[in-house]
Amino acid sequence: MKQSLESKIHEVIVTTRSPEGKIHSAPMGISEVNGHILIRPFKPSTTYDNLKQHRQCAINYIDDVRVFAGVLTGRRNWATLPCQQIEGEFLSQALAHTELEIIAFDDDDPRACFKGSMICDVQHAPFRGFNRAQNAVIEAAVLVSRLNMLSPEKIQQEMAYLSIAIEKTAGPRELEAWGWLIAKITDAGINLDE
Repeated sequence: MKQSLESKIHEVIVTTRSPEGKIHSAPMGISEVNGHILIRPFKPSTTYDNLKQHRQCAINYIDDVRVFAGVLTGRRNWATLPCQQIEGEFLSQALAHTELEIIAFDDDDPRACFKGSMICDVQHAPFRGFNRAQNAVIEAAVLVSRLNMLSPEKIQQEMAYLSIAIEKTAGPRELEAWGWLIAKITDAGINLDE
């Protein structure tokens, strides 16, 4: 199940379910290879644990970048609705969602690779495209998810560049999400004013 270098990574929210029924949402880069979706969570993580035990999840395609920033900064209470054909839930503000059954996985370190078969694919609303600020928030969310792996200088450099798009095209949602991510970075001891 090694990921092809030619496969594209799509930034989504993966919603998993614990054995006790607790719903967990996490931003994740997924890819589609040969008609299957590959999910590669880091170990250890709640997404990894849930997928290993429950073997079903929902892939949420969403344009509200506050969800990406929120789940990384402790804001996990996003409304969900029951899935149609699996035991799980999807985000109520998702533009579309795909329900997956995990059919195989490689338990590699530091990231496992879960291979999912699409059970159900549902469109809820049209996608109107991202503005530059939405892209900047998603890229900043990726940086925040890797605070313990990247140097402070790398994070400072990337955030300085991404802030240009925020200044030029951000609306209220993007500004709120950006603020959450900035606070998380500064709480980690990284000075973004340098």
